[in-house]
Amino acid sequence: MRVITPPIKSQGIKTKLVPWIHALVPTVKGRWIEPFLGTGVVAFNSGFREAFLSDINPHPIAFYQGVKDQAIAPRGVREYLEKEGALLEKAPDRGYAHFRTIRDRFNQSHKPLDFLFLSRAGFNGMMRFNRSGAWNIPFCKKPGRFGRSYITKIVNQVHDIACLIQPAWTFTVTDFEKTILQATKDDIIYCDPPYIGRYVDYYSGWTEEDERRLFSLLSATPARFILSTWHHNDYRANPFIATHWNKFNLVTRDHFYHSGGKLENRRSVVEALVFNFPANIRKHNHEMEPKPEQMILLEKRAEYITRQVNQARE
Repeated sequence: MRVITPPIKSQGIKTKLVPWIHALVPTVKGRWIEPFLGTGVVAFNSGFREAFLSDINPHPIAFYQGVKDQAIAPRGVREYLEKEGALLEKAPDRGYAHFRTIRDRFNQSHKPLDFLFLSRAGFNGMMRFNRSGAWNIPFCKKPGRFGRSYITKIVNQVHDIACLIQPAWTFTVTDFEKTILQATKDDIIYCDPPYIGRYVDYYSGWTEEDERRLFSLLSATPARFILSTWHHNDYRANPFIATHWNKFNLVTRDHFYHSGGKLENRRSVVEALVFNFPANIRKHNHEMEPKPEQMILLEKRAEYITRQVNQARE
């Protein structure tokens, strides 16, 4: 399955896990719903024509809404990155002076293209904001960051998601509770909340009470759902697996995170998918055995995504 990578980056992005997640997605008549959109990588590879995509972080929502409205287009992204990249390369303090200029401008005006710049020039691919909502990640210390090939890569990513975003996709800044409560029995909810008990970069943090509230909402929803979380690593286990999520079906897979603020978060982690519907799937490590109708559905979605992104590039 070809996985479309979005232009926005953040720590913990699910790019390598997308085929595993989508092989589990059942046939539903309704919408793809995400209460924690983040970078959008799972949604953009869902193949759904109707989607309700939300996050409390307004900046990725504003960026993707701009793409949908064609206010953000590949050509404009290229012009912007070429201009700011050239200024970055020539700026004092090995580029840091211009990075601070973009950061300060973004924290005042919140322009989506400045957000894209910070996402691609921030340290270690991280996305973090302080309590005042200001960007809080330092420069990656690469003044030549935006070379020609790198800019082309980002521009192509913008093109690809522009091809995949459908008229019936809604982007909204909404609390996860309100998003989950509007789901019906015909919808599929995919949840990728911050990982409880681990170092996370989220717009307003994540607490044990948030995790309990999410559990209660998913326990009561009439929709089908898939939840991404962590099961254990070399140091400790996720305590909410035993106390809460084991109520549902659960499968696991080994995964390695290259980014993280602490050593313990830069090692192998056993990922878990929690879901509330039957599936023909092995309990651990990689291999999925979808039913024939599920395999046909996955293949149709993959064909649809490929057809959409093979449109002529600008």
